[in-house]
Amino acid sequence: MNRTFAEYSRLYRHVAMRRDGGIIELRLHTDGGPLVWGAGPHQELGHCFGDVGADRDNKVVILTGSGNTFLRALDNSWVGPMTPEKWDRIHSDGIRLLTALLAIPVPVIGAVNGPATVHAELAVLSDITLAADTAYFQDAPHFRYGTVPGDGVHVVWPALLGPNRARYFLLTAQKIDAVEALHLGVVNEVLPEVDLMDRAWEHARMLAGQHEVALRCTRAALVNDLRRKLADGLGHGLALEGLTAYATWPQK
Repeated sequence: MNRTFAEYSRLYRHVAMRRDGGIIELRLHTDGGPLVWGAGPHQELGHCFGDVGADRDNKVVILTGSGNTFLRALDNSWVGPMTPEKWDRIHSDGIRLLTALLAIPVPVIGAVNGPATVHAELAVLSDITLAADTAYFQDAPHFRYGTVPGDGVHVVWPALLGPNRARYFLLTAQKIDAVEALHLGVVNEVLPEVDLMDRAWEHARMLAGQHEVALRCTRAALVNDLRRKLADGLGHGLALEGLTAYATWPQK
């Protein structure tokens, strides 16, 4: 049986939720401030997206961060010897994270409220992606620290940037600021940070005015290609990342 909004909205430590008129806002956070990535959010966000997607009272989703950062910090929850058991959990959670996000059956609006250097793909997989003028995008934690960028970024960024730009982006930890991201087609609008959420809700209300069937069928059509690409490449990429994590992740 699916959980109600009253149940799941209080269930997740790293997601603050509010809903109005069928629009649900998911604000990622750690103790009320900018989200710090680690085993906790990596494990729970996929389940959160599943609950949100299963609730037919949700007509539009807004995904954003807290404070002036979308996501750029990591905790030490994975530090220590890599084992098959540890990577098996990371592998499973990593698959669930992105597949559950794209399985949400209604439109998703990403509001990138600041730098997105860890799992930036969570925002740019949205149907409409807005960015504050303070935002920039980067794949900070992977290749420059000796790890394969295989947790979905190897699929998402080539789809957005094209293969050559994406390989450069992933191999060099290139920073792409909000204005360049707009020119490259990664985001759809760049706004002053103070105006970001008002604009996200403006788009959401416009979308929510459409018939539920139109919303769901359009979302299915628009994300089908990305879902197929992730189904083909995500598990393999995470397995390759696990091999290098065994060799290169910090031991203490």
